[in-house]
Amino acid sequence: MTPAARLQTAIEILDAIAASAREGGAPADAIFAEAMRARRYAGSKDRRAIRGHVYDAIRAVRSAPASGRAAMLVLADADSALAALFDGSAYGPQPIAPGEPRAETGLAAAALIDLFDPLIGEGDGEAMLARAPLDLRANRIKANRDDLAALFPEGEAIPGAADGWRLPPETAAAQHPAYAEGRFEVQDAASQYASAALDAARGDAIVDLCAGGGGKTLAIASLTANEADILACDTNRARLQQLPPRAERAGATRIETRLLNPGQENAMLADWRGRATRVFVDAPCSGSGTWRRSPELRWRLTPARLERHLADQAKLIDLGADLVAPGGKLLYAVCSIIAREGRAQVDEFLNRHPGWTADSGYLPDGIGRAAGHGFLLTPAHDGCDGFFLARLTAPC
Repeated sequence: MTPAARLQTAIEILDAIAASAREGGAPADAIFAEAMRARRYAGSKDRRAIRGHVYDAIRAVRSAPASGRAAMLVLADADSALAALFDGSAYGPQPIAPGEPRAETGLAAAALIDLFDPLIGEGDGEAMLARAPLDLRANRIKANRDDLAALFPEGEAIPGAADGWRLPPETAAAQHPAYAEGRFEVQDAASQYASAALDAARGDAIVDLCAGGGGKTLAIASLTANEADILACDTNRARLQQLPPRAERAGATRIETRLLNPGQENAMLADWRGRATRVFVDAPCSGSGTWRRSPELRWRLTPARLERHLADQAKLIDLGADLVAPGGKLLYAVCSIIAREGRAQVDEFLNRHPGWTADSGYLPDGIGRAAGHGFLLTPAHDGCDGFFLARLTAPC
């Protein structure tokens, strides 16, 4: 493909991503992959260049643009070499006309920024959209961080994460034989901090209420040396089915999975009511803390979608509380920097549940900032995804 053809392809893919964002459809990565399957003639260099154009434009534009061209013109204004590719050549974009509209730039739409936690400042914007490093977590059942240092000497230790090792963005670590052997997992530092904050121990009875594909479930199994009983639940069959083979690879043999039917969660977890010493509620959320990895999420969030997330979060934290044994602990977490999903959700929980208390001092020194009854982690302050977490103790 010519450079101009690559640029036109990126514009077409951006059109599809913007439309999908407005409609709540497939994510950007899935759309990009499908577009490349439809263009089998594109080589690896073509794919890398097209992907670069697409994601550079997504990071630059604050909300779903009217067109992919309007988004790409933003980049062309800052790059004369890119602007020169708007040359009208075969398969390339048409020349730039005077006064053509551009997409709006910035971190996010003003109405969305107004929802951020008060701790988010002007200096956070660049870090929230920068390319994220690749974080690894050593699986204690089979390895430790020193092993990761030997495998990937180009990396560095993650501050405050005992098992964490950080590599440059897009390192192909998952292709290393040690990954297939279950010696490590790819996991952002924020998730490693949250898993450790649960303070699970050998012999605990643990519920991971929103386990998804099981990343934090496996981290908890590692931290407890495969000597705790863990029930991993979710309502998404496709995601939960990913966990058993991952657990087998990791040597985590005490994980039970349970698919929950939406609306029937209480009945389906009746055998665990009041029994769990630890409950992890990694609730579905806006994903606003993960914009480094999925910048198009800024284009997807609407007031209606946020309200649905808030309702689900309140339901799940209450459900989790019913499972906790007297004196046990619940960790509530969202990969969000929106105050209503974080500190406000915990404030409301504590008002609904007299006798429950919020813990403190469960994060490594220098990690996180106090946000109400919990802690907020951000890329600028903590070098990880944006995350809110709060550990709560049940009355005895």
